[in-house]
Amino acid sequence: QVQVVESGGGLVQAGGSLRLSCAASGRLFSINGMGWYREAPGNERELVARITSGGGTNYADSVEGRFTISRDNAKNTVYLEMNSLKPEDTAVYYCNMEITTREDSDNSYLNSDYWGQGTQVTVSS
Repeated sequence: QVQVVESGGGLVQAGGSLRLSCAASGRLFSINGMGWYREAPGNERELVARITSGGGTNYADSVEGRFTISRDNAKNTVYLEMNSLKPEDTAVYYCNMEITTREDSDNSYLNSDYWGQGTQVTVSS
């Protein structure tokens, strides 16, 4: 009932830029925190950036100053603007959203993490 779809990955030269987008759809009540994570081959999934419902942000040290996370609540969308890309940024990037859904049977609410399908970002030297 809830779908999270991300896009914007691709192949870029070192120093280039990409903008990732991730949009949620379906029967959701609200979206709280949003974030981006990445997995490089042989590495564990790591936090890249997070943004709270109030707009507060935090970034991995490796991307601080180069990446910017933002959100458009009207579109249920989170973005990741990536500038000055480096080969070590190469990874599959995953969108994460903390979504509250409503249970129709008893009007209860459930908070759960939802993940996008992943989008490949490749930065060539």
